[in-house]
Amino acid sequence: MERLIKFGLLSILFISALYSCKKDNFIIDSSAKLEFSADTLIFDTVFTTIGSTTKQFKIYNRHNQYIRISSIYLANGTQTHFRLNINGLHASKVNNVEIPPKDSLFVFVEVTLNPTNQNNPLTIVDSVVFVTNGNKQDVKLVAIGQDVHLVNAEILRNDTVWNNEKPFLIYNSMLVDTLKTLTINAGCTLYFHRNSTMYVKGTLIVNGTKALPVVFRNDRLEHVYDDIPSQWNGILLFTGSKNNVIDHAEIRNGVIGLQVGNIENTGETKVTLKNTIIQNMSYACIFAMASKINAYNCVIANAGFYTTALLAGGSYRFYHCTLADYWGANRTEPSVILSNNLMVGNTLYVGNLDTAFFGNSIIYGNNSNEIGFSKDNSVSFNYLFDHCLLKIDPSVNTSDQNNYLNIFKNETPWFISIYDKFDFHLDTLSFAIDKGSLDVISSSPHSDWLQNDLDEKPRLSLPDLGAYER
Repeated sequence: MERLIKFGLLSILFISALYSCKKDNFIIDSSAKLEFSADTLIFDTVFTTIGSTTKQFKIYNRHNQYIRISSIYLANGTQTHFRLNINGLHASKVNNVEIPPKDSLFVFVEVTLNPTNQNNPLTIVDSVVFVTNGNKQDVKLVAIGQDVHLVNAEILRNDTVWNNEKPFLIYNSMLVDTLKTLTINAGCTLYFHRNSTMYVKGTLIVNGTKALPVVFRNDRLEHVYDDIPSQWNGILLFTGSKNNVIDHAEIRNGVIGLQVGNIENTGETKVTLKNTIIQNMSYACIFAMASKINAYNCVIANAGFYTTALLAGGSYRFYHCTLADYWGANRTEPSVILSNNLMVGNTLYVGNLDTAFFGNSIIYGNNSNEIGFSKDNSVSFNYLFDHCLLKIDPSVNTSDQNNYLNIFKNETPWFISIYDKFDFHLDTLSFAIDKGSLDVISSSPHSDWLQNDLDEKPRLSLPDLGAYER
């Protein structure tokens, strides 16, 4: 028995010694270098005081022996804006990090920048330094920072003007209070954090220009998020909000780009849209209830359900607008729906659809039918398509001139790019070229706004359909 115990102890000691010798067999040659999954990490663009998303890179030991990194540290030391997590340890410097043969470990990096009180971006540079057997290597860190006006769950209780000094970052939503006006001037960019909304009980005035549009968008600035919807909620104009004007704006990558009215309250919401692009929404670009919209030279494009839902009645006029939906094969709803009713839970809301007018416009998409109707006979239901190119079910009777004048059914509009660049300009082969009417322009409440297209290109004697003139 004693012999057996001695043999067992000797075996354990032998195995332990063998393992220790193997692990202690580190490379000490200074020519043995590390490899990295990236030589530079770029953070573009980071909002000051908010902090970045986390980026990462890997360190590889390509050798057949253990390698010991004497130290890993940030070159700027405690003065850095960056933070490291090395193999699970938060530190600006760690020592004696071991990597087994043919193995790797992760380094995670974050950055927070200080405000600069200026609109121009700032660039911060640092590096992660690795010292191995006296050999120095590094991975460069570059962060492009942007100072912002932070709007965090604010209620604007006074008339307010926002100018293009630096961008606005909206966290936890915001509200324009009743009877108050928010004016947003040319060149402003509004970044919305996830689940944030611009609520308007008062009035919203957007004064963009062709050269300096006002942009409403998500706050994730990595290019992979450029065309991902549902990154913020959208703009909601409450019932009773009036005199809203949105001119030369871009609203993109939300859930509902522009909700006009809320069915719980009585009254009317009014908004004028001019030269505006609303696109890439997971639910709807425009979702209106018992409200009033006048739209001129607008592109309303790509939504998971509707580009334009006009519900529970109201009054709507669209002149030289492109309403196009190429969301994907799984979309089942039409691009545009006209309704004088709306069922919410067990409650049916009805309202007179006084006017739903579309003139010199395009309603198209990748579904076989892009126009839907929902009519309650207890209230009025008035609509008219005048000189429009429509993607519509061939079985729909379009001979009634009370509803259809000089329309073109199911002819391909041939947009420049419908799936990758979302460019709804007309191609040279577009059927929509020269199919418009000057009478539609002259009959509009603001014919002067329609003399030029969304690109400020003049419309001639035979205008093209949609927002753009070829």
